[in-house]
Amino acid sequence: MSYLLKPLKNGKLPLKNRLVMPPMATAKCEEDGKPSKSLFDYYDEKSRGGYISLIIVEHSYISQQGKARDRQLSVADDSLIDSLKELAGIIHKNGTKAVMQINHSGSAAKYEVTGMDAVAPSAVSNPRHNGPLPKELTLKEIKAIIEEFRAAAYRVKMAGFDGVEIHSAHGYFLNQFLSPLANKRTDEYGGNIHGRIKIHLEVIKAVREAVGEDFPIFLRLGASDYMEGGTSIEDSRIAAMEFEESGVDIIDISGGFCGYIGRGTDEQGYFSELSEAIKKVVSVPVILTGGVTEAQAAEKLLADGKADLIGVGRAILNDSDWAKKAVESLKL
Repeated sequence: MSYLLKPLKNGKLPLKNRLVMPPMATAKCEEDGKPSKSLFDYYDEKSRGGYISLIIVEHSYISQQGKARDRQLSVADDSLIDSLKELAGIIHKNGTKAVMQINHSGSAAKYEVTGMDAVAPSAVSNPRHNGPLPKELTLKEIKAIIEEFRAAAYRVKMAGFDGVEIHSAHGYFLNQFLSPLANKRTDEYGGNIHGRIKIHLEVIKAVREAVGEDFPIFLRLGASDYMEGGTSIEDSRIAAMEFEESGVDIIDISGGFCGYIGRGTDEQGYFSELSEAIKKVVSVPVILTGGVTEAQAAEKLLADGKADLIGVGRAILNDSDWAKKAVESLKL
């Protein structure tokens, strides 16, 4: 049997195959972050036929201060739960599971979008944006943002999604704590890898308390910054083991502090060195995304033990029938 078509049965989220559509920002929401008809139609089209086992819905902001861009999806208020429920329902009726990614932008947020000054672990300009210096968070302010993650995760569960993904990649808030490039703190939230992931463990704990034991928690991990002095794979192996121990059910691997960039290779599955290294030290499923455009490439990555699940982003973005064609080609 095909590796890509093999069901995933272990864990809290059984999946009919190993194909995942990763989170990709669409900017299709209303100005207040509410899902629009355009967004509903988009996810309806991508999930149609149920060929993709799981869609991870694009990053949604947990607070106004954490908003990344105009028309980004919001999970910052209880008033959104009903419309988010409609979004989950659209994906479900097509036979696909739906997980929602929650995020805070930290120093990647812009004043012209949020109307607020950006905050971050340290007063360090975000290497991705080179914007104004963010305000360094106090311990009290860190606790408040952890509570925003907790509330957002609860809304995701109330909206009927199958799980929640905590975003710590691509230079956003939690990735800023993870990375020595952005985290220059000298208190318990800085220093070595254990200090830099203290907030992650506290967010995971808060989210678990909010959603209960049986609700799947994913964490998207920027496992290497690919920049001098940045997060290394050795750091991320330690982090991944801690995340699993603290209750994360699936680890979703990405890389590149300054956005979705790899190590200068265009091979399919270009973060596979990261996912393979993480997979060796955790027992929870690992997702690999990065430049996969052909079903046979996905098949080989799974056969070679690089990951347990394969995310296919741009190819599905560009062709809504990609998954149908991939699944049917592997059945032959």
